[in-house]
Amino acid sequence: MAQKLFFFPLKLVAFPGENLNLHIFEPRYKQMIKDCHELDKCFGICTFLDKLMKYGTEVELVEIYKTYDDGRMDIKTKGKRPFKILDFHNPLADKLYAGGKVEFLPLDMTSDRDKNMEFKQRLKEVFQLLQYPVDLSRETINSFTYAHKVGLKPEQEYELLILETENKRLEYLIKHFDKIIPLIKEIESAKNKIKMNGHFKYFDPLNF
Repeated sequence: MAQKLFFFPLKLVAFPGENLNLHIFEPRYKQMIKDCHELDKCFGICTFLDKLMKYGTEVELVEIYKTYDDGRMDIKTKGKRPFKILDFHNPLADKLYAGGKVEFLPLDMTSDRDKNMEFKQRLKEVFQLLQYPVDLSRETINSFTYAHKVGLKPEQEYELLILETENKRLEYLIKHFDKIIPLIKEIESAKNKIKMNGHFKYFDPLNF
């Protein structure tokens, strides 16, 4: 079923469940946030890569954290669910900002236990190699939780967003990890070799 949504095109991918802080300074988006606040409405972050993409993410306005004297705002938002743009009007009638109709995508967050464990093992290894301190055992983790921190390009983040099921998203990330883990190890090996340059080297004697 189609629903109307205010649009905020940005050069980023917003994920469901993501806490996203934004600085609002353009007049059209100051007006949009004011309308969202007064009408208690969400808005849609439409992903813009080399062009406006067909899919985006609905976000909830959690808080207007700070309002400046000139009307600029710092806001806190939270991602809700992905959508497909059905039509795009820029601007909406009597408004400065864009909007249109969207169709929300199903948000399947269930996954196979084995696949989830495999994903977490790969994720843990990536973070250990990157020396990124995080305790993965203390929180509920899904395919979106650390998607901005595992080396995905914007185009890959977009592909992840529009996959239909959690299992497909986990498979996508596992394949990504299998590509980057050997590369990270190669870089670490090269760094260690560079550190050894100029140092006295000790080699175990060889038995002939």
